[in-house]
Amino acid sequence: MPLKTSGVTPNTESFERDVLVSPAGFREYDCRWMYPEHINLRGINRVGQVLGTMMVEAGAGKVVVGHDYRSYSATVKQALIVGLMSAGCDVHDIGLALTPVTYFAAFHLDCPSFAMVTASHNDNGWTGIKMGTRRPLALSSEEIVTLRDRVMTDDYKLKAGGSYTFHDDVSTAYINDVVKAGAVKRKIKAVVACGNGTAGVYAPEALRKLGIDVIEMDCNLDYTFPKYNPNPEDMEMLHAISAKVCETGADIGFGFDGDGDRCGVVDNTGEEILADKMGVLVARDLSTQFGGGKFIADIKSSGLFMTDPVLKANGASSEYWKTGHSNLKIRLQEQQAIAAFEKSGHYYFNAPVGRGYDDGILSAVTICRMLDRNAGKTLAELNQSLPQVWSSPTMSPKCADDAKVRIVDDVTRLFQDMKTKGQKICGQEIVDILTVAGARVTLADGTWGLVRCSNTSPKLVIVVESPTSEANMYAMFDVIDGILQKYPEVGAYDQKLKKAA
Repeated sequence: MPLKTSGVTPNTESFERDVLVSPAGFREYDCRWMYPEHINLRGINRVGQVLGTMMVEAGAGKVVVGHDYRSYSATVKQALIVGLMSAGCDVHDIGLALTPVTYFAAFHLDCPSFAMVTASHNDNGWTGIKMGTRRPLALSSEEIVTLRDRVMTDDYKLKAGGSYTFHDDVSTAYINDVVKAGAVKRKIKAVVACGNGTAGVYAPEALRKLGIDVIEMDCNLDYTFPKYNPNPEDMEMLHAISAKVCETGADIGFGFDGDGDRCGVVDNTGEEILADKMGVLVARDLSTQFGGGKFIADIKSSGLFMTDPVLKANGASSEYWKTGHSNLKIRLQEQQAIAAFEKSGHYYFNAPVGRGYDDGILSAVTICRMLDRNAGKTLAELNQSLPQVWSSPTMSPKCADDAKVRIVDDVTRLFQDMKTKGQKICGQEIVDILTVAGARVTLADGTWGLVRCSNTSPKLVIVVESPTSEANMYAMFDVIDGILQKYPEVGAYDQKLKKAA
């Protein structure tokens, strides 16, 4: 059946018969579609046939498959599994799971490949796949382009011999694994918020086994997400955790996203600690344990990774790299770094802490162990020990996929031209423009601003920070926002930096 990229309407005969796959769903490091508007079950099946063909061609036809808790995820997964099996794959289904549980299962069940059906933190109505053929690495952006092109041209091979096995005991093995180093000695009370997402099945049990006094918050599963979308980068979720921490006198608050590969943190005073700053604290702790080492931060992350005096004193080094789980996993292995961090709340740990993939629950466990090793200090005191910087949350104005790349390229060229001509921003010289993803522009006093494309949604991404003053942070944002407002394609912000009244 020929593939269609649009024009197939749900609740029609053609929707049941035709193969619908929008090419825009193949993003830089995974796949995301609106379901069923942009992909139908026959389209998912076709993606599985091509993905399975690629796995078999790579000698990696043994694949673990899981799905997140949405009303349609199990159905989508079954269509994917049929495609994988028809290409000759040996499918190991672990059922309802977190993304890091699927990663873990690839090791636990000795599967080189994995495919997790999830839309992560995206709103209901989205579906997607996180996948790889070389655990723990996800498909690279180049491999996803190959996947897209082969799906669009029906380039797959059906092969007999595919098989199916269901495993119902992986969750217990996973929980035992993340706490295998034993319980903490320090008494720690933690709010554990899951936004009614899949993490509610895992996080409370794992942290209790670690010895944590857990206060559950929205841990019952409800795929309508009645309170808010489970997204620990969203200030609505963080504010709710903050209020609960203050109400209960907890030592810390954790928030997990819809598929459990990200972790947000609130300290004992109720202050939300953005994940990049939390990453600096974790890097301090790990560099103290392991005598230095290398760390990687995504391009959205704080300048503290380069300037923090404790990291410098410990002999640690850091670099900034492309945002995205596939990009950072690859870079983590290439550099043999101890850990990598994303401002969005992904933490990646190499051995001996982890296996090189992002895991929100392991991140929470690692942070609790950090508190255990600093038994005389609260999390707020550890946070206050960082040099002061003024940082924005990640802001994401809407921008169509067919416009956002062009706009970011325009803005990048504008900043590069300004630097070449010696023009100033906020009265300061431009000292550096990092372009591994979008443009991160750094001024003479260390103030910086980033503009890049979102790789998972039709949005742009903006972050600003200043080590010198809140006013300089706002000024940097005003410059970037002023440039973007000249483009009619740039729409409303999900949250916008505003000066206090």
